[in-house]
Amino acid sequence: MVKNISILFFIGIISTAFFIPEKIAKKADKVIAKYYDNDNFTKEVIQISEDINLKTSTEFGEGNLFKILSAGELIGYGYIGRAPSKTADFDYLVLFDLDFIITKSKVLVYREEYGGEIGSKRWLKQFIGKSSSTEELVYGKTIVPISGATISVKSMTRAINNLLKSIGELQKLKIV
Repeated sequence: MVKNISILFFIGIISTAFFIPEKIAKKADKVIAKYYDNDNFTKEVIQISEDINLKTSTEFGEGNLFKILSAGELIGYGYIGRAPSKTADFDYLVLFDLDFIITKSKVLVYREEYGGEIGSKRWLKQFIGKSSSTEELVYGKTIVPISGATISVKSMTRAINNLLKSIGELQKLKIV
């Protein structure tokens, strides 16, 4: 009985871990529309099998990695992720060009009282132009620290490094 409850609890946690809330998806859509200056785009989910997902540094599921299309033509790729800050998580969006080079990053929802400066356009510009072939980003060297946002800056840096590494793995496997 206890074992069955534990299994159901675990399945429940896993099934919600990859779910993108509607509020986050809508915010991402607004960023995408503004970036591409196009309200008539569609997102096509890139399905990653569980077997492949286990081999990557980033968790892909329930639509968080997707193609961006306009009039049926591929115009870019997107990824919606979640990273930890001091006591909560924050949601972010990364847009890629057709070669999986970062063209934009945006913090969609930041849930802490301190550290929200990581959402500034100026700070996030550091990720533009990065790809899976870029050397690992390093806090304090290639990534500028922000006083009062150390945990969030390190977390975002780690999340982007993991994402780029995972994209590189998916490219090698010819999945993207």
